[in-house]
Amino acid sequence: MPPEILTEIVILGAGTAGMYALREVRRAGRRFVMIDPGPLGTTCARVGCMPSKVALHAGAEWATRKALADLGAQGVQGLSIDLSVTWAKLREQRDFFSNNAASKARAGAKERLLEGKARFLEPTLLEVETPDGVKRIRAEAVVIATGSHPVVPGWLAQVQDRTVTTDGLFELPSLPARVGILGLGAIGLEMGLALSRLGVQVVGADLAPHVAGISDPILAERARARFGREMDLWLGVETRVERTEDGVRLRAGEREVEVDLLLAALGRRPNTDGLNLKAAGFPLDSRSNPQFDPATMQIGDLPVFIAGDANADRPLMHEAADEGAIAGYNAVRATPTRFARKVSLGIAFSNPDIASVGARFDALPPEGVVIGTAGGDKNGRARILGATDSLLRVYADARDGRLLGAAMVATGGEHLAHLLAWAIQRGETASSLLQLPFYHPVIEEMLQSALQDIAAQLPERGSYPLGLALEERT
Repeated sequence: MPPEILTEIVILGAGTAGMYALREVRRAGRRFVMIDPGPLGTTCARVGCMPSKVALHAGAEWATRKALADLGAQGVQGLSIDLSVTWAKLREQRDFFSNNAASKARAGAKERLLEGKARFLEPTLLEVETPDGVKRIRAEAVVIATGSHPVVPGWLAQVQDRTVTTDGLFELPSLPARVGILGLGAIGLEMGLALSRLGVQVVGADLAPHVAGISDPILAERARARFGREMDLWLGVETRVERTEDGVRLRAGEREVEVDLLLAALGRRPNTDGLNLKAAGFPLDSRSNPQFDPATMQIGDLPVFIAGDANADRPLMHEAADEGAIAGYNAVRATPTRFARKVSLGIAFSNPDIASVGARFDALPPEGVVIGTAGGDKNGRARILGATDSLLRVYADARDGRLLGAAMVATGGEHLAHLLAWAIQRGETASSLLQLPFYHPVIEEMLQSALQDIAAQLPERGSYPLGLALEERT
């Protein structure tokens, strides 16, 4: 039996959550060991948000040739693109982000970074397989920040050699002519649009009736109509796959199509299956995920904390950063501190962006809510940008206009969503926001219009002009 290495804190995982946990552990001056099986570099940087945005940007740039033709440009129809070069440039950008993240992990942990695969023997005793042999590490507290991996269901086994996930998509030497995408959440939709805008024929399928998890039915229909112009959408139906001589055949009802490659974008699972959690005595839920408190990140009453994609709660980079900081802060203290979580914020960079902020439509109370709506067809900036199909919906309390949530399919939605997230977290009302300046012509005037719509539905507000505040006198 190998001797035990004693330390105060063990951090499993050198991704976003792990690095933010490390920041708090180092700030407290505690001894630690960080363990990661590799490759280093966060999920976001290597296979997630960063390379996918590079692909979207490339698609948007190539798609501008159509707009140039509409403006009278000649010869754009003769342009061609070498997608192997496009994808190689993407990897260059991806490697910059990934190598930067990996360098930060090495610099932050230094000699206390142990590259190997870990499993629990007890909640604070771990066994690690390293190139130098098996090591045992005993800690006072542990942070689990092991990230996640793509889901690939067993029924895709028959087409395994023609299927990739986002973990492998960016490694392709070039892009095929026809791609089928299974799963149209944010990542599936983003990559489908990126590929389509680069000239790839794309068919996207999902059992869900709406793309990107939209719960507002009016926005769901707007998104379906808008993105259905760029790629075939098979929504709300079961799609079957069948191997062919040259590719994969997709079938859903009476529809069928043959593609060269499948992209499985069916979600991600926490990297906790190999940690031996059940045998080590961790409390687990029905899905074998650790039971934890999202205000402290603590698992049960153990000195173990779980953050980021590993807890399957809010699998987003900015949430992983917050959770890692909470977990690291509490791991070095005898009594965990409860932290308030930030307003939820989710964005698909689909252009027009799909965004959800605060309370979702399907979580609103059945009564006592008013909805302010604004469309791009009545916004001057949106008309200039060719974004008249943008649509914003803001949910507010019917008594006082306090903002509860919002959702949109809108050009510039990534910026509108941030403004709304800040406003909701600050407890702003439609009236208080209307007292702030709105320039003209800007997309943000859509928010102004939606707020005015809310104000018009509220009880009598007094005689002063809407959007103006009285001068403060001293």
